[in-house]
This record gives sequence, C-alpha cells and structure tokens, in this order.
Amino acid sequence: MDALTSWINLKRNEFKKKDHDLEDLEMQVVRYKPEGLDVLCRKSKFTRKELQIMYRGFKQVECPTGIVNEETFKEIYAQFFPQGDSSAYAHYVFNTFDHDRNGSLSFEEFVMGLSVLSRGTLQERLQWAFNLYDINGDGFITKDEMTDIVSAIYEMMGRFSEPMIDENTAKEHVDRVFLKMDINRDGVITFDEFMETCRRDENITKGMAIFDTVL
Repeated sequence: MDALTSWINLKRNEFKKKDHDLEDLEMQVVRYKPEGLDVLCRKSKFTRKELQIMYRGFKQVECPTGIVNEETFKEIYAQFFPQGDSSAYAHYVFNTFDHDRNGSLSFEEFVMGLSVLSRGTLQERLQWAFNLYDINGDGFITKDEMTDIVSAIYEMMGRFSEPMIDENTAKEHVDRVFLKMDINRDGVITFDEFMETCRRDENITKGMAIFDTVL
C-alpha cells in the first residue's frame, strides 16, 4: 500500500470514532476553485463518503488552509517511509499532481492524482508513471531522468531496498531497463515504447518500482 492510500485509511480511522454526521458535512474546497462532492465523485473513482473523510483530514489535520504545499506533501510521504529519505521522490510525485505548476495542490488536484494511483486502470497508471519519469515534460524519458527517479526511489526505500542502495547499482539498474525500453535505440524513450515494454514485460514495471511505491 502506498503512502497516500495509507493516509486515507489513517484519516478514516481517526474520524470514525467521532459522532459527527458526515452526510451533513458540506465540503467547501479551495476558494478559487470550489468543486463540490458530486463533481469530484464524477471525476474521480472515490465515493462521496470517501471524499468527505479525505477532505476532513486534508482540511482539518494536514492542510488547514485548504492547500498542500510541497513541504507538507513531503511530510506525508515521510510518515510512511521512515527507513529512508523520501523527499526527492515526493518532490517528483508532487510535480505530477501539480498540473498548473503553481507550487501548491488544491484538494481537487490531490484527489484526482490519488484517484489514478490507487484506482486507475493499467493504462492510466502507466500514463502517470511515464509522466513521473518524464521530469521536464517534453514527451521523452532520457537516461538521466530515469536515473534521477530510480535513485530517488532507492533513497526512499532505504535499508529495505533490494538490491541495497548503491550508486553503481542504481546506474546498472537504469542501464538494463533503459536498454529494453529504448526499442529504436535513439537514446530516449517515447510514450509508445514505454507502454509497449511495460505491457510486454511486467518484470520491467516491477523493476522500476512503480507499483511498489505509488500504487
């Protein structure tokens, strides 16, 4: 289970002992973009009840201003990966959620990102994973970009990573995966190459630690 899904379960446990009637809770999300529960239900893969629980945790506990900045996002990840340093990986995940690139996440952005990660189709999750590795958003994954993400994953997993964290190990791992994905040997990985390789070889997907860390 990933950090963000665990966060939902944590908030559910915190609030289920309280006597407040969640059905009567009217969610008033970020001021500049006030989308209601019904809209988010249609857009995401969460139920109304789940969204209510998530918003209470988001607003009252983690983000009282109704906005998640990157530091708060990193703190959420750090709670669930105490054995390593998750800050770099959380930075990259934050950027995939922050669609308008304003340096903060609205509740809607948070929900939509989490919806894909926790309940999206394989196509949706692989699209998200490609965007994660495509750090500069130019539509291609370079070896340097893959190295940055893989290194961040190793740092986050800490002493539990297999193989053990080592700069050379990360480089060798990237070399193997990149060689398989760069089908036409042009030095970059396109979205089509990424999708074809992941669908053909699930070991590649596992090797990239996509599902171990964000799904």
